[in-house]
Amino acid sequence: MTPPVTGAIWSALPLPALMIGVVRGQETIVDCNPSAEQFLGLSRRGVLDRALAQLVQMDAPLDSALERCRVNRAPVFVNDVHLTIGTRAPVQCALQLALIGDRPDLVLVLINPREIAGKLGQAEGIRQSARSVIGMSQMLAHEIKNPLAGIAGAAQLLSMNLRPEDRELTDLIVEETQRIVKLLNQVEQFGNQRPPDCGPVNIHDVLERARRSAAVGFAAHMRITDSYDPSLPHVWADPDQLLQVFLNLLKNAAQAQPKGGRIRIKTYFEQSLRVRGEQGQDVALPIHIEVIDDGPGLPEDIADDIFDPFVSGRENGTGLGLALVSKIISAHTGWISVDSKPGRTVFRISLPRAPQAPQQPTQTEYA
Repeated sequence: MTPPVTGAIWSALPLPALMIGVVRGQETIVDCNPSAEQFLGLSRRGVLDRALAQLVQMDAPLDSALERCRVNRAPVFVNDVHLTIGTRAPVQCALQLALIGDRPDLVLVLINPREIAGKLGQAEGIRQSARSVIGMSQMLAHEIKNPLAGIAGAAQLLSMNLRPEDRELTDLIVEETQRIVKLLNQVEQFGNQRPPDCGPVNIHDVLERARRSAAVGFAAHMRITDSYDPSLPHVWADPDQLLQVFLNLLKNAAQAQPKGGRIRIKTYFEQSLRVRGEQGQDVALPIHIEVIDDGPGLPEDIADDIFDPFVSGRENGTGLGLALVSKIISAHTGWISVDSKPGRTVFRISLPRAPQAPQQPTQTEYA
């Protein structure tokens, strides 16, 4: 089957677009645009002449939608479809189907991923709430630490006049005040995070530093594997702050499985995600890092708020670790999201690439 000639508009479409036709009695992809290549993670050659069901799994009957489009000769819209590509987490999409001109044998399928837009809106809400929480928490931390020091000092003075067997309560007062002061110090550290000192960074160098530290410490009981794309360009980031981010994510994955399990670190290049920077500029985030664990997943009641300050899925957790991760990534004009279900939790970070140095013009020698 020969698809119609495609040109600049087809290549420039920002949404994944597929042409579907019936070949040998099966709905088959006969063409795709560059956005669809990126979305599917395959080249055009790897997509053509394959059934869509071979590449993606979805929870909607696409065959019946294609038939309605052809029979009624009218566009068909399918909302809230969950597409799964390979081992990736499902992506919520809207599908738009339409005939191509006077070709009833060909149907254009546009895929509109809604995951990115929804979660970018959620990320903006997190940034707004974090700003207000930071200001209030810093003020409270400062005001609470002063009387705590007096309480601890008074308890220590009281203990000097007590018998050893009666000092249990005063010792408890001192221990608890020290614990609260330690928590308040973490709150102040969360608020005093310095702006990132960005430069070109090899993301795999940072990931390996975090991996080695985790493997000999808090994640010694876990099996950590990787799937790196060695061709990735450098990211534009602060390496020390990125190290703090990945250590936090690895620690969360390890704490979710105290009896052991697997953590997988994956990197890849994909250009479809763009965000608006603080100055209103359009920023591409083509470099993606995933930290994947096979633990029990996030509790459903906090899954949508996991990056908010003081929200924690662990008993006695402070809820500042992931909030700090989100704050650092936001300061890098990056994006962080999480997809979680029992047996598979994926934290995905997307970052800008480092600016490319302008090429110096070569001088031509004349005899």
